[in-house]
Amino acid sequence: MLEQNVNDNSSTIALAGRRVIVGISGGIAAYKSAELVRALRKAGAEVRVVMTAGAQEFITPLTLQALSGQPVATDLLDPAAEAAMGHIELARWAELVLVAPASANFLARLAQGRADDLLTTLCLATRAPLMLAPAMNNVMWQALATQTNIDTLRQRGIALLGPAAGEQACGETGLGRMLEPFELAAAVARHFHQGPLAGVRLLLTAGPTREAIDPVRFISNRSSGKMGYAVAAEAAKAGAQVVLVSGPVCLECPPGVQRVMVESAAEMYAAVMAEACDLFVATAAVADYRPAQTQSSKIKKDQAALSIALERTDDILAAVAARGVFSVGFAAETDQLAAYARDKLQRKGLAMIAANWVGDGRAFDQAQNALEVFWGDDGHHSIELADKAVVAHQLIQLIAERYHAQHPSKDS
Repeated sequence: MLEQNVNDNSSTIALAGRRVIVGISGGIAAYKSAELVRALRKAGAEVRVVMTAGAQEFITPLTLQALSGQPVATDLLDPAAEAAMGHIELARWAELVLVAPASANFLARLAQGRADDLLTTLCLATRAPLMLAPAMNNVMWQALATQTNIDTLRQRGIALLGPAAGEQACGETGLGRMLEPFELAAAVARHFHQGPLAGVRLLLTAGPTREAIDPVRFISNRSSGKMGYAVAAEAAKAGAQVVLVSGPVCLECPPGVQRVMVESAAEMYAAVMAEACDLFVATAAVADYRPAQTQSSKIKKDQAALSIALERTDDILAAVAARGVFSVGFAAETDQLAAYARDKLQRKGLAMIAANWVGDGRAFDQAQNALEVFWGDDGHHSIELADKAVVAHQLIQLIAERYHAQHPSKDS
């Protein structure tokens, strides 16, 4: 069964599932921020809003909460939030911070490295890229102090969006207008569209397979598909054109991903071999064996013992690697993790392999995972225990790095 969760609008694909913080500082242009939040959410982004005290004089947190679907953060010293270090949590959550409008006062405080409210503290504490949409009177924009602050911020790698020229709230005309919300949303989409896997066709398998014994029974395993789906989501965010061939799972198709649902190892093999790709990531827990014969009717419990003959399934990963495709395998191990993973890496001719410990409550059906990634004769990188989305992000960045090292002509 083919399922697509793709919008023809490139902005929607680029922003799907992206985590964006919209910061709002004090200025009349704050009224446009409501439409900006709406546009980002409509394009599929997850949006959280942070407001300064000045911003709340122009537009209410309640309005932004209704549009973002999330509580609006306003106070640095909010005991409820800071008990869990709320500003650090927000800083780590964000994939991008966009301050719109960015007033002259905010620009000055950011250039000075001030951390005297939640928004400036967040900007200092995050590793996410910063974008600023200036909005102020045209004379304030042209002031030497403002231009000096702008130069400082640009030298730090902070992107400025605008300002535009036109009529201003004060009645004057000139540079200083905040860009329109649709222009800002498009700029954010362009930022994410330039990912490390932009233009790469990535095929990925995830979840378990089910091998029928009779019409009501099957052989399967404990894979939930969560790790594979997280990798698919991060690959799409990195700009790849992702096709996900999935075994039976109870998970939604990630945004920007084309999904093909299958059940058995044979069906997964056929679906994978029917796709052309530049890069293959095999996270699925494919059954190694299946019943040699599937009974056409339910087996009755009328014997003291029952034997089922099993036969090998086709090796999907080895078959794709044999085509010369850059292939990344997964290995779930209960012992000798490094030795077994490296053996699989060499035996199947893989470019990389990601191995993880399973059993004793690890990996399967858990929110977190940890990986040991191997490549070549001695390449190795450890991804520490974290939420599977975080682990998937790190893995995709590593795969992109290794892929482009072998395919420099496809470097985005």
